[in-house]
Amino acid sequence: MSLTPAFLDELRARTLLSGLIARTVKLQRAGREFRACCPFHNEKTPSFYVNDDKGFYHCFGCSAHGDAIRWMTDQRGLPFIDAVKELAQAAGMEMPEQDRRSAEKAQRAKGLHEAMEDAARWFSERLHGIEGAEARALLKKRGVSDEVARAFGMGFAPDSRGKLKEALKGYGDPMLVEAGLLIGVENKEPYDRFRGRLMIPIRDVRGRTIAFGGRIIGDGEPKYLNSPETPLFDKGRTLYNLDRAQAAARKTGRIIAVEGYMDVIALAQAGFHEVVAPLGTAMTEHQLERLWRASDTAILCFDGDSAGQRAAIRASVKALASIEPGRRLSIVGLPEGLDPDELIYDRGPHEFDNLLRSAQPLADFLWSQEVGAEPLDTPEARAGLRKRLRELVQSIVHRDTREEYSAEFRRRLDALFALPSREVRRPRSGKFHPNWSNAEAPPSTVARRLKASGLNPVLMRELCGALILYPTAISSNIERLTELIDHSREGQILEALLDGALSYPRLDKPTVETILATAGLKAAAEKLVRADGMAYAYIRRHRDHQGAGNDIREAISALAAQPALNRAIEEATAILKERPSDDAFARQVALVRQRQELETHLGNLKVADDENLDE
Repeated sequence: MSLTPAFLDELRARTLLSGLIARTVKLQRAGREFRACCPFHNEKTPSFYVNDDKGFYHCFGCSAHGDAIRWMTDQRGLPFIDAVKELAQAAGMEMPEQDRRSAEKAQRAKGLHEAMEDAARWFSERLHGIEGAEARALLKKRGVSDEVARAFGMGFAPDSRGKLKEALKGYGDPMLVEAGLLIGVENKEPYDRFRGRLMIPIRDVRGRTIAFGGRIIGDGEPKYLNSPETPLFDKGRTLYNLDRAQAAARKTGRIIAVEGYMDVIALAQAGFHEVVAPLGTAMTEHQLERLWRASDTAILCFDGDSAGQRAAIRASVKALASIEPGRRLSIVGLPEGLDPDELIYDRGPHEFDNLLRSAQPLADFLWSQEVGAEPLDTPEARAGLRKRLRELVQSIVHRDTREEYSAEFRRRLDALFALPSREVRRPRSGKFHPNWSNAEAPPSTVARRLKASGLNPVLMRELCGALILYPTAISSNIERLTELIDHSREGQILEALLDGALSYPRLDKPTVETILATAGLKAAAEKLVRADGMAYAYIRRHRDHQGAGNDIREAISALAAQPALNRAIEEATAILKERPSDDAFARQVALVRQRQELETHLGNLKVADDENLDE
């Protein structure tokens, strides 16, 4: 299928945007346009405008902007191709022809969708008829109103092996088996999969029934039974109630994930409509992505038992891989032994709302889990904690986020194993210190972001060598040193040294040698401390410790300053080329002058130290 620009333009031209949006948003005429309170964020004064002549909507509050197709993907949550198909059908346009295999697959899917909708309708009729008395009693016991049961399309499957099969016989047994409604057994007649169960339709983002969940009426196993995987239903990519929760999530600014569909239904009745659930499996990466597509703020709220706790931990670890700026994940801890359904029933909606307000951010949750995993009263246990945290951080794909998590966990480790000697001192007066207020360049956060490509490799090697020779300088500079860790061999050595500083009250050369040997870095470290070829005098063995410590501090400041200063110069140069002005030129000149001063300072340090050695 090929969607040409001409086809999409014609589709937009045939779609009355105000009519499309007015299906779910109350619009008011405002001259040649329409206005409303924005459906993408909470507001009391209308700032959302729809212009039919230009064919776009725009919100002056949150900057939401788009055309008819964008409305269907962003507000309705449809995949692009599904949005185009729905608009084309409404506009009376034929979609471009598919290849034969795709057309056959689409026709097959259409038949399955129709079978599932008919099954949902049949189950619903059984629930509200004579056969559904026991199922209605269960709903009443669980506090589910008739209105909510109808809104979620709930139904009842009679305890029979063939009633559904007979009701839908027009589709044929093979299609009903493929849809997961019948169970096919070799050399036997297929029979109804769901029997004697409260039925809950599972829908896709377009609100079409694609599967069912069934809860047993009375005693029996399994308590819950879901449809098998089918051409319509992929458990790992589906979230229950996402079709209803998306719109609510845009209004509340959050999406909540719980363990089961009965939790979703109970919370919806209590006024929490932005709730979804996985379907009998652990939360997958695909499901986490669906959460963040619905809202930048996702909250995991699993049961208060040990199984729920393990599920929260697994989901949190998976979420790390795709966490990035703008995405937030928090975890709610329920009282032990309670699930959301029971909490609402026993303690009321206000208690659940209080728990949501106290949700733990992802970093806090992971930190508390790892710190509480075992007593930290031995060096081995503390090393294990550092290793676990390091492995968690390494799973984060987004570089800036990974570095921020690494820095955050290091700060917490520093505070957890606080040492009196680990105070960060200011550089000596009269020595170089980056004048960030004049340069308007960002501080250490940007330095960390740029270190992979901006660190001076020679200075980095010699700094690591100096720290091996003068380990007492590590604790007094630990905060700035944390910013310099990268993926190079020197970065690994530096990370091992900082880990050691968090475990040992006093670092000396034998301790440092043990730390590096344990980390498998002994040979690499020995190369760094050889005097031959070293450019800066502070690395040479016959300097006094106080002088070496001062020079090391100077080198750390310079090393951290260089990448950010280089980036500031690149940005100033780009601005000067794009928008030449006196101010832009002056800023570039000032930044270049600062870099020259930094390089001169480093050169002077080398010369001065060489002269002292010659005396």
